Amino acid sequence: MTLPARLRLGRIDVRALAPTLAAAAVFVVLFREPATTLVRDWWHDPEAGHGLLLAPLAVYLAWKVGVRPDARPAHLAGLGLLAAAVLLRYLAGLAAELFTLRLSMLGAAAGLVVFGWGFGQLRRWWLPASLLVLSVPVPAVVLGSVAFPLQLKASQFGASLLAWRHVPVQLAGNVINLPGRSLFVTEACSGLRSLTALIALGLLVGGLWLRSPLSRLVLLASTLPVAILLNGFRVFLTGFLVHYVDPALGDGFMHYTEGWAIFVIAFGILGLMAWGLGAVEHTLGRRSSHA
Repeated sequence: MTLPARLRLGRIDVRALAPTLAAAAVFVVLFREPATTLVRDWWHDPEAGHGLLLAPLAVYLAWKVGVRPDARPAHLAGLGLLAAAVLLRYLAGLAAELFTLRLSMLGAAAGLVVFGWGFGQLRRWWLPASLLVLSVPVPAVVLGSVAFPLQLKASQFGASLLAWRHVPVQLAGNVINLPGRSLFVTEACSGLRSLTALIALGLLVGGLWLRSPLSRLVLLASTLPVAILLNGFRVFLTGFLVHYVDPALGDGFMHYTEGWAIFVIAFGILGLMAWGLGAVEHTLGRRSSHA
C-alpha cells in the first residue's frame, strides 16, 4: 500500500505546512530568552503587568478573526523580515537591550505571518499586533522622560483647581505646598501607568466598534488629554481632602482607591467618546447611502 503524494491531516496539507512549522521551530529556539524574560517582567513588575491581559487578549482576537480565505504565502518577503528580525535580535543581544530584543521577537512573528499567509493577513491582524506591541514594557529612560512632563501637567492642573476652590496652594515643580502639608506628585500620579492601558483600550474599542480610520485615530489621540486631565483632577481631589478633611487621606488605601476610581472614569469617558463617534459614523453612512 503506497502513501499519497501529499500527506493530509483532515483538510490540512502537511507538506505545505512544513516550511512554516520549521520556521516556527527556529523562532522558538532563537527567541526563547526574550519571551521568558518578558513573561517574567509581566508577572513581577507592576509597570509591565498589563501584558498579562494584553497578550492573551491579542491571541484570542487573532484566533477570533481567523485567517483570510484568500491568504497567499509570501515566502521571500517573510524570509526577509525574519532575517532582519534575527539580525536585530543578534545586535540587541550584544548590547543587552531588552526592549529592542523583544521588538525583534515581534518582528520575527510578523515575518512568520507573512511567510505563511502574506501581508494581507498581517493587515487583518493589525489590532492583535498593536496590542502585542503595547504589552512590551517601555525602557526606563523613556518612561522617565515622558513621566516628568506628565507630572508637571498634572501638578499644574491640580493646583489650578485647588486655587479655584480657595485652597491656599503654592506650586514648585511637581510639589504642591499646602498649609502644613506638601504633596509630591509622583510618577504613579502622573497618568503614565493608566496611559498605556487607556491607549490599549482606545485601540481595542476603536478596532471593535468603529469603522473609520479617522474615528479610530481621534479616539486614540484623546487618551493623552483624558489621562492628564483626570490625573490632574486626582491631584486636586487629594489636596482638597487633605486640606479640608484629614491629612491622612493623602496616603495609603484612600490614595490608591482614588487612582482606581479615576481609571474607571477614564474608561467610561473613552466608552462615551466611542459611542459618539460611532453615532457620527452611522449618521454619515446613512446620508451617503441616501445621496
